[in-house]
Amino acid sequence: MILLGSTGSIGVTTLKVAEEFHLPVEVLVAGRNIELLRQQVAAFSPEIVVVADERDREAIDAPLVLSGEEGILEALQRSRSSIVVNALVGFLGLRPTLKAIELGKSVALANKESLVAGGKFIDISKIIPIDSEHFALSYILEGRRERARKLTITASGGALREWSREEMERATFAQALNHPNWSMGYKITIDSATMTNKLFELLEAYWLYGTRELEALIEPRSLIHAIVEFSDGSLLLHGSRADMRLPIAYALAGERGERIVEPIDLTEIGSLQFREIDPERYPIWQIKDELLQRPELGVVINAANEVAVEKFRRGEIPFFTMAELVIESFHRFQRVEIDSIDQIFRIDREVRNYVETL
Repeated sequence: MILLGSTGSIGVTTLKVAEEFHLPVEVLVAGRNIELLRQQVAAFSPEIVVVADERDREAIDAPLVLSGEEGILEALQRSRSSIVVNALVGFLGLRPTLKAIELGKSVALANKESLVAGGKFIDISKIIPIDSEHFALSYILEGRRERARKLTITASGGALREWSREEMERATFAQALNHPNWSMGYKITIDSATMTNKLFELLEAYWLYGTRELEALIEPRSLIHAIVEFSDGSLLLHGSRADMRLPIAYALAGERGERIVEPIDLTEIGSLQFREIDPERYPIWQIKDELLQRPELGVVINAANEVAVEKFRRGEIPFFTMAELVIESFHRFQRVEIDSIDQIFRIDREVRNYVETL
């Protein structure tokens, strides 16, 4: 396989799955965690390694070491592997997704920004979703898609889910990172706290399953990942422990009939709770319906959100201003028409420049 983002949480879990199922790793792509990358190279002996910074190439002992975005694209071009795990964070993941598909490879996709920003131009038949929610939807829908009426995914509610709105207004970056269920990178953890992550996942579901009958609910324990309502009124729920090994194993090794995660003991959990997503607490939810009518504008909200999260990280804006900047950008660029990949990258630059000035 080719693994993009090997030192992040998804990348580390992917390598655990590779080790468990004896899957060879041809390419590793990482950022700046060079010490962990060196350990991964020693354990998996990839033929090609790509680092973010040219200056780190000398620290890696591999047959070929490349750097930067061009290095990622070259590694994809040189590789023989038929599957790419894209666990890169942010808009950086879009070009590699497009390149992998152009080369005829399948993409096990954890980089949600690929579909959020560029879903209009991505061949969905080449995508294997490894987000917990979209894996769960695929699991339920297999053989049943034509009877599905409504797709619902779940949200944890984020680090501040039990805080009052007044407390949320004063939340610091560190507090918004204190997720009760997951250990993830800072970007996705902040997006979980604002519910932007779930908005992105609804957009992904639109591109993956071709429906606007989409909803999200808060399920605080992260045991139920998706719910499908069928035309006869019945519901099917997918539940599993919060362990990314399950969707990753299916993406890389297929259904093997063996236990991958420990099943949930229903008598142990007792009860489950589902809550509506309150736009007062999660203001980004105000644009959900508008966005699903213009899903190609995902590039706008993604670009605005990436800048807003960085401003929050640097202490330049308070917590709720992140959503305000995204909503302002969405309305500012609402009338743009997007009919090419080149426009995706142009609009991304324009939105980032705009938000930097706010």
